[in-house]
Amino acid sequence: MLGKFVVFEGGEGAGKTTQLIRLQEWLAVSGWLDRIQSAMAGDSSPIVVTREPGGTLLGKGIRKLLLDVSATGDESIDKRAELLLFAADRAQHVAGFLGPHLQQGALVLCDRYTDSTIAYQGYGRNLDLNLIHQLDQIATQGLESDLTLWLDLDVEIGLARTRQRGQDPEIKVDRMEATEIAFHQRLRQGFTALAQQHPDRMIRIDAHQSESAIAQQIQGLLEQRLRQWYP
Repeated sequence: MLGKFVVFEGGEGAGKTTQLIRLQEWLAVSGWLDRIQSAMAGDSSPIVVTREPGGTLLGKGIRKLLLDVSATGDESIDKRAELLLFAADRAQHVAGFLGPHLQQGALVLCDRYTDSTIAYQGYGRNLDLNLIHQLDQIATQGLESDLTLWLDLDVEIGLARTRQRGQDPEIKVDRMEATEIAFHQRLRQGFTALAQQHPDRMIRIDAHQSESAIAQQIQGLLEQRLRQWYP
């Protein structure tokens, strides 16, 4: 792949989506766009932003089923069915969006990827990790991130933020946010284990800092990687 793949990960309320947007805005004025564009082999935008689930048209429908508590009525989603829906979303995302943009040389910023599945469905739902790895190999066709930024935050603080958001009638609390606190504590343990297993790819960001301090740290980390990727 000519392009580079940067993923933002974290538990609920950690601020990853906010930081992804801030990084996109910084990149637009950083001077890196021309350098990335000159290294590309296609006419894709040099910076592409996406998310999981929901990075494709099919994925948007899957996202609604997975996260909207009203989408399935009174019927709960079995945890294995949930895992397979995430895998289906990822397979479509890799084949129809991530792969084509990376082949053209774009820098792709993604809100969640495979580490979320391991943390949420593996550690949070206690599903077999070997099964998850097998499904991810099928769905990703071996595509891994070049850099994963894990925003780590105390579970209680993150959930308090989501509850505060939930007071806004325009913002719905999703199924994951509404799960019991023990689930969120387990998934944080999952992210911790992943960061220990993949120290070169996955970097922990202390999300207890101010929003601007986190943004500056992320910009500094990416600047270092960009100098390696686009010398």
